[in-house]
Amino acid sequence: MIELDGLVRRYGEREVLSDVSLSLAGGQTLVVFGCNGAGKTTLLRVLATLLRPHAGEVEVLGCRLPDDAWQVRGRIGLLGHEPLLYRELTPRENLRFHARLHGVGTERVEELLAAVGLVDRAGEPLKTLSRGMVQRVAICRAVLHDPELLLLDEPWVSLDPAARELAWPLIGAGTGPDGRRTRVISSHDPGGGLAEADLVLGLRGGRVALLREAGSVDPSEITELYR
Repeated sequence: MIELDGLVRRYGEREVLSDVSLSLAGGQTLVVFGCNGAGKTTLLRVLATLLRPHAGEVEVLGCRLPDDAWQVRGRIGLLGHEPLLYRELTPRENLRFHARLHGVGTERVEELLAAVGLVDRAGEPLKTLSRGMVQRVAICRAVLHDPELLLLDEPWVSLDPAARELAWPLIGAGTGPDGRRTRVISSHDPGGGLAEADLVLGLRGGRVALLREAGSVDPSEITELYR
């Protein structure tokens, strides 16, 4: 589902990702750890086709990036730090707008609003809702079209335990139409991240400091990335 070979991404003269290589099979979850500025969000944005690689080979869902980005965008769901929603619109209006972009019916919108417990607040402007509620709407947007690949940038940070329980069936392990949706998650939580991961990537200064199957990684190795 994802193949990286020598990926390099720069901002000006600074390399934010340097020689990143890995392979992720379909239905697996890659969890990416690293300090702020280590390159986690940049990696997700490259995979989402929002940033072009400056060097190396990037293949996502069988498509070479950036040349074939147009073929893969509709098959990816991205949940980033920004919710990608209109603050003046209501949750229902936001989701219906994105549903039209993906050719999805309004019944899917109502199904998702119910799933995250927002039916009663779905007619209020987004700007009046709490950060956690906005995150729930953003989760609905990310999975609206049943994407094959989910890219999740610290997805749980704004959610209280009750909201996380509601969101888990949408973006947690074992989700998706066939129960095998491929996911890439950035995280600062060693215990929680390892529990979700099949493959662990640790970044330090944009370089690969750790890349192993989750079962062979000790939480102390994740903690070491932040020192």
